[in-house]
Amino acid sequence: MPRNPAPARSKPTADVETLLAELDHPLASEISQLRALIRSADPRIAEGVKWNAPSFHTTEHFATFHLRARDAIQVVMHLGAKPRPDVSIRSEIADPAALLEWRSADRAIVTFRSHADVESKRDAFVALVRQWIEFVE
Repeated sequence: MPRNPAPARSKPTADVETLLAELDHPLASEISQLRALIRSADPRIAEGVKWNAPSFHTTEHFATFHLRARDAIQVVMHLGAKPRPDVSIRSEIADPAALLEWRSADRAIVTFRSHADVESKRDAFVALVRQWIEFVE
């Protein structure tokens, strides 16, 4: 029986800095702002590069930036690399600001379009991150 491959590991924060220094994105300051917000949500959160983008993890990766669009930053909220359709996260995450755009039972996207958008969603987004990481612990 073939062995399952080892889970992908992220590169450390220094590699994120290098990646972002080479990235030409019109929302670069908002990317930095969102990185700081995510890391501030809980001291267990670490950062690295995964799928050629900043990614965040505790015991498992849970949030990865999607930076291909030039007019927005998307933060993909997930429960690791493999889909987990059996989880109940969708019904247990409180999202009163309706930030989450659900893509599957275990994946959602939060979109930010400007500095003002990041600021207006700041508290609600940090609350989502805090809730989300409880499902990867």
